[in-house]
Amino acid sequence: MPLEMNRDVFITCAVTGAGDTTAKSTHVPITPKQIADSAIDAAKAGAAVVHCHVRNPETGAAARNLDLYREVTDRIRSADVDVVLNLTAGMGGDLVFGNVEAPFPLNEAATDMAGATERVAHVADCLPEICTLDCGTMNFSLGDYVMTNTPSMLREMARQMTALGVRPEIEAFDTGHLWFAKQLAEEGLIEDPVLIQLCMGIPWGAPDDLNTFMAMVNNVPKHWTFSAFSIGRNAMAYPAAAVLAGGNVRVGLEDNLYVGKGQLATNAQLVEKAVGVIEGMGARIIGPQQVREKLKLTKR
Repeated sequence: MPLEMNRDVFITCAVTGAGDTTAKSTHVPITPKQIADSAIDAAKAGAAVVHCHVRNPETGAAARNLDLYREVTDRIRSADVDVVLNLTAGMGGDLVFGNVEAPFPLNEAATDMAGATERVAHVADCLPEICTLDCGTMNFSLGDYVMTNTPSMLREMARQMTALGVRPEIEAFDTGHLWFAKQLAEEGLIEDPVLIQLCMGIPWGAPDDLNTFMAMVNNVPKHWTFSAFSIGRNAMAYPAAAVLAGGNVRVGLEDNLYVGKGQLATNAQLVEKAVGVIEGMGARIIGPQQVREKLKLTKR
């Protein structure tokens, strides 16, 4: 497949994530006010979309608390800058086994499994324009943790998101996840225009080498819209790869803490760096209203 560079690019900023990163950088936002302020700063720097998790304000650990999501949503919507709100719906699928010799009983302290309705409860309450749908199960990172998303669970979550009028952003960590996304579309559970986020370099999904990345790109239907990112050391090179392959860009502290070697970044700085890369390639940055028109989003 020949490269078809994207000339009109939108940037998503993944503001905080759910990972154990708060001890590694003081820039990772924890409280609803910090998360919202960081998202607003990212929007002012050029992000058209902000992708938000919430954290326990006391511990910094990942959370699913409805009140926290509501506060983040209200703060962003009342800001003096326009931005498309994208809330995660990836929480509630954390399965952690005991150990290699005794997988049961599960590690109950670390396991967080919820039903479909509970996993999208904050989406129904806050009605963001976009929410994520992690389109498959994966051995995620280290130890005995499995990110769990069964076909039945994904079908029901997709059905509920679509019924709410919220655009699912399919997060694909491997080619099989794209295969299932096509099945959801064929069944009418997700509607055009379909939005895909290619998640590269996350152990143990698709590695972020360019051959694998292009295999992912080539599995995205031509009429779908995709964005891409990589975590870690290649994160700030991926804006160029994504644009060159015809896609859009995601950066942010969920994926990467550094703007350069040894230089801890804020979300706004990561967005500013991505803007420089994109514009340096001869493409232009599009804003939130153009993203709404492109993806047929409902602003609330």
